[in-house]
Amino acid sequence: MLNYYYANSITDFLKSSKSEVIGEIVTNSRQEFTVEQLFAWETQIHLLQSVLHSTSGHIFFEFSIPRMGKRVDCILIVKNVVFVIEFKVGEKVFLKSDRDQVWDYALDLKNFHKPSHQIFMVPILLATNALNKMSPHQFQIDDDNLFKPVLCNAKELSSTILEVFSAVESSHDIDSIDYLKGVYEPTPTIIEAAVALFNNHNVENITRSDSDDIKLEKTTAYIKNVIEHAKYNSEKKICFITGVPGAGKTLAGLKIAIEHLDNSQGNRSVFLSGNKPLVDVLQEALTRDKVFREKQQGRKITKKEAMQSVKSFIQIIHHYRDEYLRKPEAPYDHIAIFDEAQRAWNKEQTVKFMHNKKGEKNFNKSEPEFLIECMDRHETWGVVICLVGGGQEINTGESGISAWLDSVHERFKNWEVHISRKLTDSEYSCQEQIQRLERQNRVIYNDNLHLSVSIRSFRAEYLSLFVKKLLDIDEDAKETYKLIEEKYPIVITRNIDLAKDWLKSKARGNERYGMLVSSQAYRLKPLAIDVKTPINHINWFLDGKDDVRSSFYLEDVATEFQVQGLELDWTCLIWDADFRFNQNQWATYSFKGSKWQNINNINRKKYLLNAYRVLLTRARHGMIIVVPFGNTDDQTRLPEFYDSTYQYLLSLGLKELTK
Repeated sequence: MLNYYYANSITDFLKSSKSEVIGEIVTNSRQEFTVEQLFAWETQIHLLQSVLHSTSGHIFFEFSIPRMGKRVDCILIVKNVVFVIEFKVGEKVFLKSDRDQVWDYALDLKNFHKPSHQIFMVPILLATNALNKMSPHQFQIDDDNLFKPVLCNAKELSSTILEVFSAVESSHDIDSIDYLKGVYEPTPTIIEAAVALFNNHNVENITRSDSDDIKLEKTTAYIKNVIEHAKYNSEKKICFITGVPGAGKTLAGLKIAIEHLDNSQGNRSVFLSGNKPLVDVLQEALTRDKVFREKQQGRKITKKEAMQSVKSFIQIIHHYRDEYLRKPEAPYDHIAIFDEAQRAWNKEQTVKFMHNKKGEKNFNKSEPEFLIECMDRHETWGVVICLVGGGQEINTGESGISAWLDSVHERFKNWEVHISRKLTDSEYSCQEQIQRLERQNRVIYNDNLHLSVSIRSFRAEYLSLFVKKLLDIDEDAKETYKLIEEKYPIVITRNIDLAKDWLKSKARGNERYGMLVSSQAYRLKPLAIDVKTPINHINWFLDGKDDVRSSFYLEDVATEFQVQGLELDWTCLIWDADFRFNQNQWATYSFKGSKWQNINNINRKKYLLNAYRVLLTRARHGMIIVVPFGNTDDQTRLPEFYDSTYQYLLSLGLKELTK
């Protein structure tokens, strides 16, 4: 819900005193403010009253941007234009970070606030004491009628507003009441959502629900009922939440975990993931945010102290496993949420690791079997929640869902299974296990346990379907792409420099972009890409444009292992010869020694295909795919290794970028 600390018609605002306006802001905010903040408002009010004397419309101070958890200094609605103004009182220079800040505010409204979609929107960075440019602005207006940030000082504000109206086409005036009542349905990243949840915000207020198929709230409500039923009846239950890539499975798990953090009711929860990069990035993001918020409140907290509270509910699954391998008692938690449960280790991989790395010579279980066993130690009740991504097993020894169901069937006869019928699809490879449990009347079906629409890409609900058809070499792939091409650009090129320029030109404000490659893409070295060089995934995902380790620098690349479960706004996927389109099928290769070798093992072939599935579904706004030309003088990079892949992608209708 959009809100503000002050709203009025410009006519009535001009009649009000500065103290009246400030008084209303302070009253509505219910906070105490510094002398510096009060002085800033006084300066803003004085300036706006001096330049709006012949203007009609509406004005808002401290206008909320819920997804970002921040407020715009001022919103002006005049005629058919919305001005988003960020004041920097006393500043003499225009900082790039401040420019991106006001751009981000405008972008959020443009993307997620329905009445803002088509209107003209002008973000203005106003550094009051900056030098006067003494020349008309050269406005840049994007296709969605969003101006690139306009820079001006206090003396230029009036003329800037007039120049805007000379640059836009006249149309019906914006109805301020309708504008405020308009639907606001944002799509946060998993990092933004985790921060909001951890700060006790209701995630439904910062996520979209514009499609009947988007039922995150229904899914979490169903799980909550399962938990209450298990607790009341002292029962053991396991639930599987399935969904397309980006549908919000991890978000659902985090919401369930945080809602049950309070141990006073005896239902403590823990969120577990074997995805170390995801856990590291979320823990670091939550820790940084906690330190920042405490500092804003005048309280000091060390980063170590902040991290401890974060780790109380989100952990690496292997740490949890090792803890209860050492301890024979039941876990502290009655609810365990396993993210990317399909990536849990099978029996062979787990036994090998426990024998070789932990010295546990008598260990003889799969990871799912041991993890369920831990929760089964409770004498009363326990609930296991598995978050499942279909077709995303990307590493040797990952068991898929069959190992979980095998364990329930063979060892845990008193456990009840809750799934959606989607889990019976071939992509999850567990039909036989489900049928066995059905014959024992141990399966309960509920459609709310499947999330069918991607909320990662708010522009393209059908992106995951298109990627599936692309990888399946489905003849309908081209028609599916037509459903998304207007809202979600996918461009292909042979030139990596063009691709980098495209990324930079598309990203606005602080929209994050970066380069992705397969972990098997060993022959990209001539393009200055060495997949063997490790990146710091925390810096890559969280640090800003001035940090050479961040994704923004386009120097370090991330693989499927670093990005699974996370996302960027724009991506560049560099496609190597490890995965080639050849004679209407995918050919898979690994680079050994000095040449490519065929991958014949069916599981390894599946892992590589799924790696590209992950890489193709990481972007929220759009992506560019680079398929190199190859080199006739290099037997490891012959053009024929790449050309057929490029031609296949072209045949799907993807737009080619040549210069």
